[in-house]
Amino acid sequence: MPTLIDRRLDGKNKSAVNRQRFIRRFKNQLKKAVNEAMNGRSITDMDSGEKVSIPTRDISEPIFSHGQGGKREVVHPGNKEFVKGDRVARPRGGRGSGSGGGQASNSGSGEDEFVFQLSREEFLELFFEDLELPNLVKTQLAKANEFKAVRAGVSTAGIPPNIDVVRSLKSALARRIALSAPYASRLRGKQEELRKLLEEVEDEDDPRLVALREEITHLQARMRAVPFIDTIDLRYANRVLQPQPTTQAVMFCLMDVSGSMDKTRKDLAKRFFTLLYLFLQRNYERIDVVFIRHHTVAKEVDEEEFFYSRETGGTVVSSALIMMRDIIRDRYPVSSWNIYAAQASDGDNWHHDSPSCRDILMNQIMNLVRYFAYIEITPDRHQSLWEVYEEVKKAHPQFAMRQIDGPADIYPVFRDLFKRRTA
Repeated sequence: MPTLIDRRLDGKNKSAVNRQRFIRRFKNQLKKAVNEAMNGRSITDMDSGEKVSIPTRDISEPIFSHGQGGKREVVHPGNKEFVKGDRVARPRGGRGSGSGGGQASNSGSGEDEFVFQLSREEFLELFFEDLELPNLVKTQLAKANEFKAVRAGVSTAGIPPNIDVVRSLKSALARRIALSAPYASRLRGKQEELRKLLEEVEDEDDPRLVALREEITHLQARMRAVPFIDTIDLRYANRVLQPQPTTQAVMFCLMDVSGSMDKTRKDLAKRFFTLLYLFLQRNYERIDVVFIRHHTVAKEVDEEEFFYSRETGGTVVSSALIMMRDIIRDRYPVSSWNIYAAQASDGDNWHHDSPSCRDILMNQIMNLVRYFAYIEITPDRHQSLWEVYEEVKKAHPQFAMRQIDGPADIYPVFRDLFKRRTA
């Protein structure tokens, strides 16, 4: 019997399959723990993994156990206390009292909660799993180079992972039959001739018998020389690239950095936009993000300046909306792009400017965008911007408004704005 020795090096992620199976099995508990963990995160550690705890009752495994009564025989190795016929008291049942962190107790023992370390990818996957950009539409673009590989028969050239085993074996069988057919026909004739000659001749050393046996051996050797499989037998799954409709989207991030937006409110806005940025970068390959900061004037900035610049000033919100409108007209035609916007402000605006914001949105922007999300960061009553934006919301269902009072509101509001809608 042959002995096979696997000398391949062990992979780095030997338990990856079991890990993914565990995550699928306890996804509900993990998602709940992830959502709770997000409430205590800051901007700096939002893009990292997390240790999450799962109650032991949720990971308990079903087991078979012996019920009360009945008669059974058990062998206890190393028993020095009992002999056959002795009666053994049944152990007292009952469970311990919970996990750590509770009140002191003398009523038995318990188990700590199960702690599971999620990697960065697993953490973000669970958190963003049921979120999406609303109303995303696929458009066919002449300039888009997005293709999908589809099966297109077989070919005689390819790479080992694409070998079609069944087709290759069929080709090898057909080749063996074709190449060995002449020898097989002659072999059957010689074997029949040998059988008849053995009935007539009793001497095993008869020259005719020796010659026939040598020829039969030669024919059998020629048939065995036909290889089981050859390179000309290999067939590979052939795939061709077909152009596919592509999804292109752009997200406009508009942040108010005026003087009324104090450090606490700016930090809340940055947390919201950081979460939005992670969501877009992880879930969508073909997406542009345009960052716009504004006070009395608006400015298109890069990611670094958007999150860390200290510039401030008065408040004219319409400057950001006008810049967004101009950028759409210059760089993002509606026929080719799905356009989204998220705006964060404390709602405080120059009172003559708020009606202008309403008119710009209703007449020039809302008919261009798939979705517009406005969050107002204030623990107090709504400001003038909220009041005029309510008119926009009534006229356009793709306009959404939410209020954030503190850090605990960021993640529920974000999930509510970008939750997956059922068709």
